[in-house]
Amino acid sequence: MTGKTSVELTEARLKALLLRGLDGDSAAYHAFLDGLSSHLRAFVRKRLFRLQDEVEDIVQEILIAVHNGRHTYQTGQPLTAWVHAIARYKLVDFLRGRARREDLNEPLDEESELFAAAEDEAGEARRDLLKLLEELPDKQRLPILHVKLQGLSVVETARLTGLSESAVKVGVHRGLKVLAARMRSE
Repeated sequence: MTGKTSVELTEARLKALLLRGLDGDSAAYHAFLDGLSSHLRAFVRKRLFRLQDEVEDIVQEILIAVHNGRHTYQTGQPLTAWVHAIARYKLVDFLRGRARREDLNEPLDEESELFAAAEDEAGEARRDLLKLLEELPDKQRLPILHVKLQGLSVVETARLTGLSESAVKVGVHRGLKVLAARMRSE
């Protein structure tokens, strides 16, 4: 039995959100755009390393194009290929307008890297966060881990950890406060 890679899981998650969004679920569509934006940001940042000030504008252009072209997405096709085509078109269009092809870090033909770039950054951030969380006591670490990182409800977290619901809420609040203070001091 072969497991799916993180890129395949990301594609499946984003595709499911898009399909729900196309069926009228606005929260799912918003989550799709939000999730996609982080991947696009990493994808564009990697290719326009000398034009970092332009990254956010291009990401927004791509998101607008995805939104405006959402009716063209064929559900049987991989989401990565569809988004990559739009992103590539917007990047090439931008570069033509600027007439600065030398600013490309890598060729635009690496379709498989669209979701992989953000996965690398997300993995590094997750490792750093987990290191910080290890320094917290369980009554703060576990609520943050379950509620904020795993997306469980306060009720589910209370049941899982044996803490009261109010202790879970307090643990999240105090733990985040401690983490923020540590990050500011570093």
